Amino acid sequence: MHEVFINYRTGDGDEAAFAIERELSGRFGPEAVFRASKSIGAGEDFNRELLRAAQNCTVLLAVIGPDWLGHPRLRDENDWVRREILEAYANAAMVIPVLKGRLTERLRKDLLPPELGRLADAQSLRLDVRDGESGLARIAQVVAKAVPALRDAASADAPGKDSVRNSSSDASGTVVQARDISGVVGNPGPVIRNVHGSVHAGSGDMNNYSQTFSGDGATYIQGDHHGNIAHRFGGKSDDGADR
Repeated sequence: MHEVFINYRTGDGDEAAFAIERELSGRFGPEAVFRASKSIGAGEDFNRELLRAAQNCTVLLAVIGPDWLGHPRLRDENDWVRREILEAYANAAMVIPVLKGRLTERLRKDLLPPELGRLADAQSLRLDVRDGESGLARIAQVVAKAVPALRDAASADAPGKDSVRNSSSDASGTVVQARDISGVVGNPGPVIRNVHGSVHAGSGDMNNYSQTFSGDGATYIQGDHHGNIAHRFGGKSDDGADR
């Protein structure tokens, strides 16, 4: 189930909605966050999936841009932006207005359709996409506080202070990794999975299948050889002779 539903109007909140979804999906996992254009697959019933997600979310983030309030469809009973918010309210979800940019003013109850008047009473968040890092982090903190399951999952997945947990997938170019590696490195190039220890995956020769020897010494020759080879090793052999 998607815990977080991102509600927005096309042409007014697309960019902010995408940034929020990317941030929350990175923190809590993509299955925790619903954004229609990402979460509804090809061939699925669009109306049914929208309603199901809005009815079952724990938090709905209503992205409100500068043209949101004046849009004529906001007073249309069939408007999806309006319907999604009302479905979330009807199912006891927390609805949080997210004001896009610095020019978007807080909502006024007297300017809203009566059914949406509750939005004006809700404490809002602000997101300026030109300086979005702190705003996105604040949104993530509020969501985690409102949805304990996401907070607990994020805490459980957080690496310890002394650990390194990186993942590389379909990487092209230089990748430097210390400690554990998971995922795929190299596109095109060698595939490296679940490796512990040093790995060379750059340019030049790499030999991972060398011969193994033990004892006082050894010589391994592969290919043509012309000339003499002689060794003298200290100690005695099994028969007591110097070698």
